[in-house]
Amino acid sequence: MRPLGSRHSFSGIADSTSQLISTHELKHSGSINKEEHSIIVGSGIRYGDVCESIHQAGFALENLASLPHISIAGACATATHGSGMGNGCLAAAVRSLTMVSADGAIVSLDQKDEIFPAAVVGLGALGVVVEMELHLQPNLDLAQIVFQNMPMAALENNFTEIMGSGYSVSLFTDWQNKTINQIWVKGTRSEISSLPPTLHGAARATHNTHPIDNHPPENCTEQMGVLGRWYDRLPHFKLEYTPSSGKELQSEYFLPIEHAYAAISAVEKLNAKIHPHLLISEVRTIAADQFWMSPFNQQPSVALHFTWKPHTAAVNKILRQIESALSPYRVRPHWGKIYTMAPKVLQNRIRELSKWKELVLDCDPAGKFRNTYLNNLIFAES
Repeated sequence: MRPLGSRHSFSGIADSTSQLISTHELKHSGSINKEEHSIIVGSGIRYGDVCESIHQAGFALENLASLPHISIAGACATATHGSGMGNGCLAAAVRSLTMVSADGAIVSLDQKDEIFPAAVVGLGALGVVVEMELHLQPNLDLAQIVFQNMPMAALENNFTEIMGSGYSVSLFTDWQNKTINQIWVKGTRSEISSLPPTLHGAARATHNTHPIDNHPPENCTEQMGVLGRWYDRLPHFKLEYTPSSGKELQSEYFLPIEHAYAAISAVEKLNAKIHPHLLISEVRTIAADQFWMSPFNQQPSVALHFTWKPHTAAVNKILRQIESALSPYRVRPHWGKIYTMAPKVLQNRIRELSKWKELVLDCDPAGKFRNTYLNNLIFAES
């Protein structure tokens, strides 16, 4: 049996040939502990459904994904992330969690427990998470400015400067003309006011934009430097609108941040093959964490995200070429998105894998929470 969140996975991680346990009704949220700067939430609640109450209490979450539509526990279990040189993935906010284990016991873990770093990004293999406690930070207002058409070559010597120009920064490209189509800089009042009129050759947009050409900007969060609530700026898309394109496939790859420009250059060489099947790509950064199965374990990272047209066969063929081009950088995929990497290749790139597998086998010896995805990818012999 597999726990099921908001169904935003593109891989087989949440699939089951037997039973699915939905967390959809676990939408409760407790009162905010102002002394401890934390809130307890049900695992099925979406980020967009809890942000307002956090804001009203005078707090904020450190990070949000580009979509506020995803469930909190599902996002944390797969090390899903927002963006920012100093911001960890969404799982970095977790202080404690409660789950139902394979034998039906209620298990509570917090940062003092040795296995806590294994359970937060747990891939649904240790139990069904029912509650999580999240760390909160003081409230903040943010604004965002979009710059357009930056030469990709500007990243070679200025990548960390560009990605650090705001609280959260995303680059969008269709890999054509060696150009970064858009740079979305989300920042505080002082960060936004200190931005130059042009950013390494990119001019400020004069109107709201959508990352994908010819898509309505009304779906996107407010731009043009208008200050607003953190949860109305950190995501790219509004909760009440269809996120991204809607009908699409997604892939995402992570690698050490020091290889960012080399990796971008390697992918750019495949632009003619990528472009016919691509909606848009996004480049983001993520701070290191200590979670055993996180792609960011002890490693500040860059993410290369691909939003594809629903051309499954063609996309899988391209993914094999992208993975080959990125292999010198020990690239790893997002657990919940599509990729073609061989199990033994991925296994060899996970520092804490053997320790995590031993824990899973000890907690769930009968494999109650394992599925075809986990058995073939993680528990297959390397």
